[in-house]
Amino acid sequence: MNLEKIYSDLLLNIGFSANEVQQNWLNLEKAYSKKSRHYHNLTHLKEMIVSFEMYHDQLQNPNEVLFSIFYHDYVYSASKKDNELKSAEFAVSIFTDIKPDRFLKPVGFAEFDRQLVFDAICATQQHQHNSIEDINWLIDFDLKILAKDWDDYKIYFEQIRKEYRIYPDFLYKPGRAKALKHFLENEFIFQTDEFRSLYEEKARINIEKEILLLT
Repeated sequence: MNLEKIYSDLLLNIGFSANEVQQNWLNLEKAYSKKSRHYHNLTHLKEMIVSFEMYHDQLQNPNEVLFSIFYHDYVYSASKKDNELKSAEFAVSIFTDIKPDRFLKPVGFAEFDRQLVFDAICATQQHQHNSIEDINWLIDFDLKILAKDWDDYKIYFEQIRKEYRIYPDFLYKPGRAKALKHFLENEFIFQTDEFRSLYEEKARINIEKEILLLT
């Protein structure tokens, strides 16, 4: 997968100039390639885009969803709790030619909904069901990792542990277990019917197994 081409085609379609596209790509690539990112990196974006491409026809606003994928973890620090908000703010800030009181930018004969991008990225913090179906798809693309085969899931949670290496086990383990239990307490982990039918059971089994390892 050529991530740069997908990104460039998207921004050109939205209306950015070639120079703007190149600079924005360099900034994005740098952000997702930091040494501290063991999971929330370019590989994570590629996996989400695989799902995006598979379910593209289900989306009402595919450009906005794809843009949200690229920027949903743009700001990421294991010690911060406002990563999603900061990422959403940055995502909409690159539309420097838009007045602050406007949330729509022309895309050919259509419009690019900047507000949808902001709301979608913020929604990846709590992963709760949303009244906007496109946002539910984005949430599910983000959480699909939870339903991987166990060996891949194990790599995932080991990568997460590395990102939180500043915390000793006596702090990390109960915190991680609490976050995982929150998923199990919800009626559903996944927000779309498609993902529930395909991945819900496997995700719950993986999470339960990880919780046992943490306790």
